[in-house]
Amino acid sequence: MKQAQALKILTSGENVFLTGSAGTGKTFLLNEFIKYLRKEKIKVGITASTGIASTHLNGSTIHSWSGIGISKDFNSLSIKRLLKKKNPKLKEIKETKVLIIDEISMLDATRLDLIDRVCKEIKDPFLPFGGIQVVFCGDFFQLPPIDDNNEERSQFAYNALSWDKAKLKICYLEKQFRQNDKNFSKILNNIRGNKADENTIDKLKERLNKNIYGCDKVTRIYSHNKNVDAINEFELSKIKKKEVTYNMSFRGPEKLVNSLKKNCLAPEALKLKEGAIVMFLKNNPKEGYVNGTMGIVVGFEERWPIVKTVKGKHIAVSTAKWNIEKDEEILASVEQIPLKLAWAITIHKSQGMSLDVAEIDLSNSFEYGMGYVALSRVKTLDGIKLLGINKSALLVNEDVVKKDIEFVNLSKQAEKL
Repeated sequence: MKQAQALKILTSGENVFLTGSAGTGKTFLLNEFIKYLRKEKIKVGITASTGIASTHLNGSTIHSWSGIGISKDFNSLSIKRLLKKKNPKLKEIKETKVLIIDEISMLDATRLDLIDRVCKEIKDPFLPFGGIQVVFCGDFFQLPPIDDNNEERSQFAYNALSWDKAKLKICYLEKQFRQNDKNFSKILNNIRGNKADENTIDKLKERLNKNIYGCDKVTRIYSHNKNVDAINEFELSKIKKKEVTYNMSFRGPEKLVNSLKKNCLAPEALKLKEGAIVMFLKNNPKEGYVNGTMGIVVGFEERWPIVKTVKGKHIAVSTAKWNIEKDEEILASVEQIPLKLAWAITIHKSQGMSLDVAEIDLSNSFEYGMGYVALSRVKTLDGIKLLGINKSALLVNEDVVKKDIEFVNLSKQAEKL
């Protein structure tokens, strides 16, 4: 389905599942839909399953918006507390006409049913999600719900009772905006279809320890935080240049500010030196960068860092803001230089990014979708230096493969309507 047709379905008031492979512009389309809703003065709840994903839309986590928090045990007493007249969540949910949940793959079925229950209690007990138009966005081939106890795998959101009752129109985006490399696209599609055979693996192994043309140092993507933090701190310490520190400023209630600090990826104290490898954390095409653009600090001008991007553009980087908004009112914000040290990042934090180049270590992959997420961040196969790979790296959930075929067929049906 093309983006224009998907936007038409979104603006029709239908409940929608917006999906498609990595790089098909799902977040871009959500932002276009949000612009439409605001223009029409339609109250929208902008949320995502994780804090990091919510910052891409200037929203909040669905757990915070709905008032359920992180608990799966949201009982009648919890509902009573939520329904108290002084609870700001009550008014917010009552007024909401459209609810967006991004990165739906990381929200489990139990919590989706809880959100449905909360909306019904507050708005209309006889309608799915209380009559709110719901828009779920994401790709189930990407990272799955996090298990709470590592004993029993959480169920995907599409297994929730509320998913079926919402009678979602499926909008499966097909046009690829990130990868123009046909051979690389074929590799990624083979992984999505659980068809990563020896030929696929051999093609990837051709990039084992292969340097990337024109790049001495690029971002490394690892499965574990400990690798990432150690590499970034070590690499910065090796540079024998003056260190410049940028401290984050913020305003708003402490709880909301802390949520933004935790999830916007920008460090509270950003330490830079000339020669530091960095990554941009915001979309600003006018200034010449997007979330994931790589570069190197080549100097400082009037205290602002000057970053030379992989494509050779020099950018004087000023501060950017991350907000939590409600009805176009900014409830909380943090302000920082939109950069982070980027010799290394985790696979989880790379989700949603587009990278020009990356060194990827898949030798410690432990979850379905990790290999797909990491590899699909990069625009071309030649932009990848593979540091390692294990047998789990290219596995995807077989149930998701079957469900994806169903989504493709349902999307084709929606196109004909």
